[in-house]
Amino acid sequence: MSAADIATIGRELDAIRDEVTADLGEQDAQYIRKVIATQRALEVAGRGTLMFGLFPPAWVVGTTALTVAKILENMEIGHNVMHGQWDWMRDPEIHSSTWEWDNVSSAEGWKHSHNFEHHTFTNVVGKDRDLGYEIMRIDPAQPWKPVYLAQPVYNVALALLFQWGVALHDVGIHDVKRGNKDPETAKVDLKRFLRKARRQLFKDYALFPALAGPAAPAVFTGNLTANLARNLWSYAIIFCGHFPDGVETFEYSEQDLADETRGGWYLRQLAGSANLDGGKLFHIMAGNLSHQIEHHLFPDVPSNRYAEISPRVRAICERYDLPYTSGPLPKQYLQVLSKITRLAFPGGGAAKPAPAV
Repeated sequence: MSAADIATIGRELDAIRDEVTADLGEQDAQYIRKVIATQRALEVAGRGTLMFGLFPPAWVVGTTALTVAKILENMEIGHNVMHGQWDWMRDPEIHSSTWEWDNVSSAEGWKHSHNFEHHTFTNVVGKDRDLGYEIMRIDPAQPWKPVYLAQPVYNVALALLFQWGVALHDVGIHDVKRGNKDPETAKVDLKRFLRKARRQLFKDYALFPALAGPAAPAVFTGNLTANLARNLWSYAIIFCGHFPDGVETFEYSEQDLADETRGGWYLRQLAGSANLDGGKLFHIMAGNLSHQIEHHLFPDVPSNRYAEISPRVRAICERYDLPYTSGPLPKQYLQVLSKITRLAFPGGGAAKPAPAV
């Protein structure tokens, strides 16, 4: 692909972003306020019903409502608000600088490791720490180590405890060991994480069970189940948006990154992400990260607009013969599991070269 073509693609994608952001208005604001109101109502209903959790049907209904509330808060609200998608509203209660989510990761730590590191260096081996979350080998270019033989097993633990894995990832302990992070900075980040984790543990496993009196065990297990289900769902959506077949990784040098054009950055996002097929409710529950390609192209554009952007992005890809990876969740997830298992062993295939920028 010529430099002129890459520049043209960059201008076309910039034009889509500019058009959508110029059109944002009250209908979009009503959308996020409605989602937040729905999430809060579900949480209140779920926690309230769990107070009667000694009655099995109440436990099932309460746990289900709380699970949906936690998924909505984590995926469609917290993740997207902290990306700055709703900052244009100038509402201090729905703003990236003030939002703190129902998660053991602190907003400040997550915004650095995710918004900056991951979205800037998407799928660049050695730069994007989300590439395997520093504990798994998911690209052949990553040097093999014997510990990776166990990754199909500890991948299950990561899925169940996903919020904890992400939170520790935010702290960057591996960076300290490599000399890439100041130990004192890491201590500050660790203390922030521990404060947040302590609040979350107290709320879900001490405060609400204590308020339930005799139903305390039912509330405890309901909260635990909701958190585990939320972890599994967010893990599946995120891994299927980054690691299925068809998604590329890049061996860029510092000079490659310095020379990368706007169009080149867009191409890396297109090749380094994958979408998930589904209906409107599925997309909302996925935080619209089922439109992972559009999210990586336009991370600060409100998520409710990704569905209308998607056909236009796909049309550009078809016109320039660019990849646009998309598929159903079960298919993508099986591909991810296959890759994790295959790359647990030495070799695993040749890494794909980075596209010209």
